[in-house]
Amino acid sequence: MSGRKVYFDTSALAKWYINEARSQDVEDYIQCEAPVTISSLTEVEMRCLLARRRREGSFDAKMEGRLYAAFREDIGRGFLLNVPLRDSAATAAISLVAMLPDIPLRTLDAMHLAIARETGADVVATADRMMAAAADALDMQVATFW
Repeated sequence: MSGRKVYFDTSALAKWYINEARSQDVEDYIQCEAPVTISSLTEVEMRCLLARRRREGSFDAKMEGRLYAAFREDIGRGFLLNVPLRDSAATAAISLVAMLPDIPLRTLDAMHLAIARETGADVVATADRMMAAAADALDMQVATFW
């Protein structure tokens, strides 16, 4: 445990549950940094991501349920610190879009960055290049997993 506060977005966190490129790196990183912070937004995105992957044929409904249960268990066991979504995150996300006029920041990425800032995260972990660019432009440390 490093003592740094790490906020994981869904693009990176999904690699902990679904075996894909850089999955082992994410696992090693989380084990070194645990517990890591996520938000209620991550819960919604993770649920949607797993359902989308099932619909695309990556796995069946039984596996989808197991993966989501493992995610919920990690929250329950304290490996993932789940912070609630606050109304202030939306206001902060709007401000971030204005602060970064040349970066095509997507809605949920702006929300994740706003939440990371609100929680005092030292590092943002992502597998999304645009989000990484935005975090970097905000002078945030970034751990990338692409």
